[in-house]
Amino acid sequence: MHLGGFCRPPVPGAVPGPVPVPEPGPVRTAAVAAATVAPVAGPEPEPVRTAAPGPAPVRAKGRGAEGRGGAGRGAVEVEDWEQAAAARFPGGPLVVVEVAAGGRALVAYGADGAELAGEPPMGPGVAGLLEWALAARLGSARLHRYGKDGDPLLVLTEAAATELGLPPAGRDEKTQYVARIGRLPDTHKQVKALAKEGWQLTRRGFGPWARIYREPEAGRRQCVQLCVLPWGALDGGGWKLPDGLAAPELARLLGTYARRVHTPRGSTAVSGLELVTALRPPTRPVRTGSGWTSGPVEGSRHRVFDAAPPEVPDEHPLAAEREDDAVLVTEAWDWHRPLTGREAAAPFAVGLDVNMAFLAAAGRLNVPLSEPVHELAPAFDRKTPGSWRADLSGLALDPLLPNPFTADGSAPTGPAWYSTAKLAYAVELGADVRPSEGWLRHESGPYLDPWHKRLRQAYVDTMAGLGVPLDLADRDPAAFLEAMARLGEGDPAELAVLGAIKQTAKGTIGKFRERPRGFGYRPGQRWSALDRPTWDPLVRALVIDTATVNLHRKLARLHAELGIPPFAVLSDCAVFAAPGPSALDVLRRPDGGVSTALRLGVSPGHVKFEGSRPIAEIRELLADGANPARHIKTGGLVSADE
Repeated sequence: MHLGGFCRPPVPGAVPGPVPVPEPGPVRTAAVAAATVAPVAGPEPEPVRTAAPGPAPVRAKGRGAEGRGGAGRGAVEVEDWEQAAAARFPGGPLVVVEVAAGGRALVAYGADGAELAGEPPMGPGVAGLLEWALAARLGSARLHRYGKDGDPLLVLTEAAATELGLPPAGRDEKTQYVARIGRLPDTHKQVKALAKEGWQLTRRGFGPWARIYREPEAGRRQCVQLCVLPWGALDGGGWKLPDGLAAPELARLLGTYARRVHTPRGSTAVSGLELVTALRPPTRPVRTGSGWTSGPVEGSRHRVFDAAPPEVPDEHPLAAEREDDAVLVTEAWDWHRPLTGREAAAPFAVGLDVNMAFLAAAGRLNVPLSEPVHELAPAFDRKTPGSWRADLSGLALDPLLPNPFTADGSAPTGPAWYSTAKLAYAVELGADVRPSEGWLRHESGPYLDPWHKRLRQAYVDTMAGLGVPLDLADRDPAAFLEAMARLGEGDPAELAVLGAIKQTAKGTIGKFRERPRGFGYRPGQRWSALDRPTWDPLVRALVIDTATVNLHRKLARLHAELGIPPFAVLSDCAVFAAPGPSALDVLRRPDGGVSTALRLGVSPGHVKFEGSRPIAEIRELLADGANPARHIKTGGLVSADE
């Protein structure tokens, strides 16, 4: 059964409820749209009236709305949604709280960098600040009609944290915040003060990204999230911010990310996973004979289940009795080969990198929505996501290209486990696929598609703001390459947002196979990530394998068209021998045109110039056993990512 609202027509009808809110578009609304699934006890989302029939995915602003009723209707829906969102949250999604220049008073800067109008933030302590945030109506509108409005985010500078009575970071567990522990002790006076005022903390406690909530009043949840800068909240986790940002500049930077992606909820990976569930909430209100109850949202993941034994990481209890060859190995390529005589005679090596390769692979990708079922000798079905054991060792492929069925690019030597994406490509290449067994998922759908669309638009918009519009490469490839070369000279805040968007895409996929981490974990135990519906390593495997398949298909096309194979690949970066140091020296056709086998451009899935080196340096790297693709950008023996 294929789910997601795409295999059956929607049933017209409105869901009754107290809040008449139209369905939002996922990109660029006037007020920042963000919704989260808070890990707190509380009521199910209240029923919401909507003009859109059926639990369909969130629609984009332009083309998606027009496809369901014309441009006029789409424009009205977006306008109504923006008005409703602005009315609910006039304060915006977040503020940066700082001590005013004149003394001990606090001042709050909104998502646009301007000082927030109205009453200034005030204590006493953190509890008073939380009350102020609720009164200021901070927050963000839900991204799906069955989702939840986003909780306000309060970013505390070092001076503000001190003013509010929070301790500095250090090593004294009784009087300071200790990074190794990751939270204040429950006996700390600020934690006690919160409890006295009726506030509660989630299981993670009072740490750098504390989420603090209160039992709902009149059916309305009350929750506020803190981001404590002196405790290192933005010092890592995918965030790479410019040095010396003043509070207004930081507020504007985080507000831009919130507007284009989602209100930050921790690391960029955590924020990305929250975006997934905000766009695909797990449950919805369902009317029964006795009232309302909670039911699943079609096309979403709403149940917790274990993955198949071949798919889980080594720390998982299901891997304890697993044989060494009974593992679904899914990692991006790390491959290189000796140079041919023609390549060794070329003067340069040129690297081309695929933009947002994992994000591009996630678009419309059919991923599992249910638990695995073990089957013996199943007939292969490319529409069924799963893990299949098959023998692809007899498939002969181009020896100048990396083999797409192994992480190191070598040919398979016997039976192994493959995801549906890999096995479907083997069939495309002519293999007679006969799996001996499989762990298959019989409910599936394009679960990540709304996430893909929103992040893609965020990336494209940010690149346009940095001077590289979407159509530039098609209009003028040389101008595109020049604009990309100047990208690092752009606005540092926009560059930080761009980096955060990239890390969000990459980190979200990693979260589907999150391994145990943190204080207190012991080998052999289950860990907290296993208890959420979004933990499923097969999702990660399908995304990575689809990206690998996409790149192999393009490399094969380029080799067939121009006779230029890569001699090294690392993940989504391929390196070629070339007569010159430019990307056009690889992609230029004999007639003067530019090949589209690897298409230059900004869009996720298109390629950009990564770097070039003299072929003499490449020979030295190969002699040392190093992968030239790892060093093509920076040169030398140590790459930037090492």
